[in-house]
Amino acid sequence: MNMNYVVLGTNNMPVAVQFYDALFEQTRFMQTFATDRMTYWQNDQMAAFALAIPFDKEEATNGNGTMLGFGVDSEEEVTRLHQKAIALGGRCDGKPNVRGPFFSAYVRDLDNNKLCFGIMTV
Repeated sequence: MNMNYVVLGTNNMPVAVQFYDALFEQTRFMQTFATDRMTYWQNDQMAAFALAIPFDKEEATNGNGTMLGFGVDSEEEVTRLHQKAIALGGRCDGKPNVRGPFFSAYVRDLDNNKLCFGIMTV
């Protein structure tokens, strides 16, 4: 079994789309579909990432302990994505470093969702 998609809520779709379009510029994720409520990015393995205005029309909130991890190909890519997310207005939630079997870095996006960029080092 493989994970096939992740959806994060947003309270400002245009600003969130701008953040993720720029963050994903040099990755395999490409924006593939958008409606007035959801925007999707997919990679060549058909994994999907989406932003959504919640169905119940209540405020989108991030979950305590919820995190989305992106596997990347190098420590340099971990550092690049971490720096780029911060430059785009995200907030550092853990500088690039070795953590257990991973070299990883953590950021919060514009809606305070926690993202991790990492690569297995062992």
